[in-house]
Amino acid sequence: MLEIGSPNALFFRTNTTCNNLLRELQKIWVEIGETETEKDRMLMELERECLQIYQRKVDEAANSKAKLHQSVASIEAEVASLMAALGVLNINSPIKLDKGSKSLKEKLAAVTPLVEELRIQKEERMKQFSDIKAQIEKISGEISGYSDHLNKAMNISLTLEEQDLTLRNLNEYQTHLRTLQKEKSDRLNKVLGYVNEVHALCGVLGVDFSQTVSEVHPSLHRTDQEQSTNISDSTLEGLEYMIQKLKTERKSRFQKLKDVVASLFELWNLMDTPQEDRTKFGKVTYVVRSSEANITEPGILSTETIEQVSTEVDSLSKLKASRMKELVMKRRSELEDLCRLTHIQPDTSTSAEKSTALIDSGLVDPSELLANIEMQINKIKDEAQSRKDIMDRIDRWLSACEEENWLEEYNLDENRYSAGRGGHVNLKRAERARVTINKIPGMVDNLIKKTLVWEEDMQKSFLYDGVRLVNILEDYKLTRKQQEEEKKRYRDQKKRQDLLLTQRESIYGSKPSPRRSSSFRKPNGFNISNGNGSVPPTPRRGSVGTTTPDVLLTPRSYSGHHRQNGYFKEVRRLSTTPLNYVAMQKEDTVSTTYTSIYSSEPDSPLQG
Repeated sequence: MLEIGSPNALFFRTNTTCNNLLRELQKIWVEIGETETEKDRMLMELERECLQIYQRKVDEAANSKAKLHQSVASIEAEVASLMAALGVLNINSPIKLDKGSKSLKEKLAAVTPLVEELRIQKEERMKQFSDIKAQIEKISGEISGYSDHLNKAMNISLTLEEQDLTLRNLNEYQTHLRTLQKEKSDRLNKVLGYVNEVHALCGVLGVDFSQTVSEVHPSLHRTDQEQSTNISDSTLEGLEYMIQKLKTERKSRFQKLKDVVASLFELWNLMDTPQEDRTKFGKVTYVVRSSEANITEPGILSTETIEQVSTEVDSLSKLKASRMKELVMKRRSELEDLCRLTHIQPDTSTSAEKSTALIDSGLVDPSELLANIEMQINKIKDEAQSRKDIMDRIDRWLSACEEENWLEEYNLDENRYSAGRGGHVNLKRAERARVTINKIPGMVDNLIKKTLVWEEDMQKSFLYDGVRLVNILEDYKLTRKQQEEEKKRYRDQKKRQDLLLTQRESIYGSKPSPRRSSSFRKPNGFNISNGNGSVPPTPRRGSVGTTTPDVLLTPRSYSGHHRQNGYFKEVRRLSTTPLNYVAMQKEDTVSTTYTSIYSSEPDSPLQG
C-alpha cells in the first residue's frame, strides 16, 4: 500500500484525478463534435500549461531552498560571530551536529534559540561595556578638565565591526575604570585638602573664601550638584599657586603685625598702660610669642586688625611725645637701679641732672636721649651677663668672709661651750666656718685669675662700683697678710709673757692673775657675755675688726656720689688698718696689764 503523504501516493492521486477529468473532457468533446485534430491541439495545450505550472512550482521550490540555505549559512555565521565576540568556546552548533540528517527548516529551527540567547548575551555585554565606557569617559573628562574628552585613546568603539565583548576585554576595561576611579579619589582628596587649607588661610587673613577659590575654578565653591568638583591638573596647579600666594601674604602680614605688636608692648611698658587697656588687644599680643604656622585665630592677620593695632601704636606714640621727659627720667632711674644691682658705674652723660637740663634747653631730642638710655641699659645687661660668673664668685667670697667674721665674734664668747640652747648648732657652724675660711685664699686667687681672663677677653678693666676688682682683691690679700703678721706677733708676745709669768711663779709663788671683766663690750656694741651664754653672737657685716673687705660690702648700701666718696674712704682705711684691730686692742690691753703688774714686783725680770 502507498503511504499517505508520500510522493508515490501523491502521484497516484494526481494521475487518477487527471484521468477522470480527461475522460470527462473527451465525453464533452464527443457531445460537441470536436474533430480529432482539434482534440489533439487542445490536449497539447493542456499538457503545455500543466508543464508550465509544474515548472513554476519547481522554480519556486528551488528559490525557497536557496533562501533556506542562505538563512542557515547566515545564522551559522552570526552564531560564530557572536560566539567569537562573547568569547564563548564551549557551545557546539546544532547545524554542525545534525548536518546530514535534518532538513534546512529543521536546522534553522534548531539553531534559532541559540542565536536568540547569544543575542541577549551580546546586548547585556554591550550594556556593560557602554556603562563602563560612559564612566571612563566621564572620569577621563574630569581629570583632563573636559578639554580632550573625545580623545581617541579614551574613546571606546563598540561598533559591531570592531567590537570585542569578551570577558577578558571587559575585565581590562573594569581594571582601567578602577584605576581612573582611584586617581579621581586621590585627586578629589587632594583638591579637598587644598580647599581646606585655602579656607584656613582665608580665615586667618580675613579674605573672602568664595571669591578666592572661584578664581581657581567655579566648581570649587558651588553648593548645587549641577557640576562636579573639578579635579584637573590645572585646578590642582591653581590651588597650589593660590596656597603659596596666601602663605606669602600671611608671612608678610605676620611680620608686620609682629613688628607693630612689639612696638605696642614697648609703648605699653614705657607708658605704664593699665592692664584693662591692654585687654582689648589680648588676641594679637600672643603673636609675638607664636610661630607663623601656629596662628589659627580667624581674622587675626586681617588688614582691619593690623590697622587697629597700628592706630593704637600711633596714638600711644603721640602720647609718648608729650610725656617724653617723664619717660627719660624713668628709664634713667631703671638704668641706675640696674647698675646698682650689677655694681657697674652708669654713664654720667645721661644722668638725671644732665638729661633734665638738655631736655629743658631743647638742645637734644628727647627721643634720641631715650634711645641712648635704652642702648645703655642693653649694654649693661650684656655686660652683666658676661660678669655673672665672676659676680657669683664674689658672692661666695663675701659669704665666706661673713662666716669668718661670725667665727671671730664666736671665739670671743666665753660661754660658747656652755650646754645652753643652740650650743651644739653653733659648734657645728663653727666647724664648717673653719673649713670655709681655709678656702678663702684660694677663692681670692681664683677670683683674681678669672678677673684677669675676663679683662683680657673684654679688653677693659673689671670695675666693681667704679674701682678695679683686681686692686680690691690685692688690697684684701695685703691686709689679710698684715693681719696674719699682727696675729703672729701677738702670739709671740703672748708666749714671752707666759714665760715671764712662769719665771715669776717659780720665784715668788703663784699669784692670782688680774680678773677680767665679763662685761667687756666691743666697739661695735656686741656684748660678748650676754647673760645666759646660750644665745650665739650675731655677726655684723662691716664691723671694725672683721676680715670681711668693707670695700666690697659698703658700696651696696650707698647711692650716688655718697657711695663713691665712702667707697674710696673705705679703700684707704682698709689698706692702713689691721682687720682684727679691736680684738688685738683688747688683747694688747690685757698684755699691758700683765706687764704693769709684773713690773711692779720688786724682782720682776721686766724691770731695768
